[in-house]
Amino acid sequence: MEHYFVIKHLHMTAAALSITLFVIRAWWSVRESPQLNARWVKVLPHLIDTALLGLGVTLMVLLSVWPWQLPWLSAKLLALLAYIGIGTLAIKRGKTPQSRAIAAVAAIALFVYMVGAAIRHSPLSWLA
Repeated sequence: MEHYFVIKHLHMTAAALSITLFVIRAWWSVRESPQLNARWVKVLPHLIDTALLGLGVTLMVLLSVWPWQLPWLSAKLLALLAYIGIGTLAIKRGKTPQSRAIAAVAAIALFVYMVGAAIRHSPLSWLA
């Protein structure tokens, strides 16, 4: 438990880096920028997101909490799955810039929901 705050802050830092890179990549995708094809752009987000997920699982194990025990954690993980799916539409699978932009806004909204669920410890997120 002595490392809890370090792991929690690393998790929050990884989340901030993840959404920052997502917004940049989504912007480039909507603008159809060639920067989206840079090698670091294809690799770095996966490394950060892997760290983010690993740190989240580490926090669950440290605290001995599981998604089926806490409704807010279940909601956050379901939102994560939706975020990943919609995020792929925003970055690479959307057919038009407009559809990618709409998907990006939806993905960002899901991210904001997940942050609210984590902070408020409620599936109602910021409405709790």
